[in-house]
Amino acid sequence: MSVTVRVPAKVNVQLAVGAARPDGFHDLANVFLAVGLYDEITVTPAAPGDGVHVTCDGPDAALVPLDGTNLAARAAEALAARYGRRPDVRIHIAKDIPVAGGMAGGSADGAGALVACDALWGTAAPRRELLDICAELGSDVPFSLLGGAALGTGRGEKLTALDVGGVFHWVFAMADRGLSTPAVFREFDRLAEGRDVPAPVASRPLLDALAKGDPDALAAAVSNDLQPAALSLFPALADTLAAGTAAGALTALVSGSGPTTAFLARDAESAVKVADVLRVSGTCRSVRTASGPAQGATLIPRERAGV
Repeated sequence: MSVTVRVPAKVNVQLAVGAARPDGFHDLANVFLAVGLYDEITVTPAAPGDGVHVTCDGPDAALVPLDGTNLAARAAEALAARYGRRPDVRIHIAKDIPVAGGMAGGSADGAGALVACDALWGTAAPRRELLDICAELGSDVPFSLLGGAALGTGRGEKLTALDVGGVFHWVFAMADRGLSTPAVFREFDRLAEGRDVPAPVASRPLLDALAKGDPDALAAAVSNDLQPAALSLFPALADTLAAGTAAGALTALVSGSGPTTAFLARDAESAVKVADVLRVSGTCRSVRTASGPAQGATLIPRERAGV
């Protein structure tokens, strides 16, 4: 018996960052939108005493850790500990979300493994408990479970679901190397030295644009307080942003802590045109298109599973 769960990538249409807290984290107003790039997580029982074993295939699979630091492995162990059972399970990640790209691929794998193990083991954990475990695993993991669109506060893990009135079309350009999220936050703190950092607040025009499904209004409202830090550490990203904007994107921004860059297009046809230009621009390694919102972690019937 095996269980497969599909989990989406995300783009941050707003990422407002407050000053560093005493615990080292930052308060955020983080508006997530799930988009249709997916990892599939398949879990299968392992022999008693075997523990957790992780495998992965797909683009950049060699960059995915397969040890106990993998969020999918940590999710299985956390759920097993809650229910007093051994985490004897094999976890396979069919990777399609860009790795180390600011699109929450690792977080998605954690949420997917949690939902899959809950189904495999029949633990029937309440959704609130699954979200609590997600929050323990990382700031972006709860949204990977929820999907759709949501405002994340605290360090991003306290979620309020948001209405979305239409489909938004995106192009994502992957860089030729990664960026460390902790390093980007450290650079944010360095750039913020000597100035007051306002408390993060969700943008009302942005929330209204999402609710109306208005791409022009959304393009005028997107923002990412981490973008200056990401550009400071990876200046070449500015060339990618400029290439996508020149190609006709309504707006361009670094996705989360980067280094993936995101481009909002007016419609699916425009997204294809922007993607075609970016592919030959010489400013990025690869390009993907996707639309959102997308569903959060979802069980896939066995006959439809990709593994």
